[in-house]
Amino acid sequence: FDRIADLMDRVLTTDVAQPTYPPYNIEKTAEDAYRISIAVAGFTPDELSVEVKDGSLFVTARKAANETERSYLHRGIATRAFERRFALADHVRVAGAVHEHGMLHIDLVREVPEAMKPRRIEISRTAATPVLEGKAETVN
Repeated sequence: FDRIADLMDRVLTTDVAQPTYPPYNIEKTAEDAYRISIAVAGFTPDELSVEVKDGSLFVTARKAANETERSYLHRGIATRAFERRFALADHVRVAGAVHEHGMLHIDLVREVPEAMKPRRIEISRTAATPVLEGKAETVN
């Protein structure tokens, strides 16, 4: 199983049941790239906020005050305020966010530092024994 996808998918909650609003997807778009897509129908980009704080990604939405009173016969599009939290794995950064067609897409990139990447060590065919040249000095 993929540790990064698991950590990003785990929503930080206490003992309260995990919220289901708004629905979201997490997809792997490349070897070290991921995208979180959240359904945000009814929200404008100005009403949405994306922040990274303490290793977590926070997505919040606050609907602006409705200036005109509407009379709905059926209201199936929920535009209630929400906050979603996603735990980010080590070395994952948010590359950007795009709002289009009622969806908020957040692109993530995993950037492992060079020192932590695996590296191949060449194995020589013969044992190399260090050769000491010269004479050892004697101390009087």
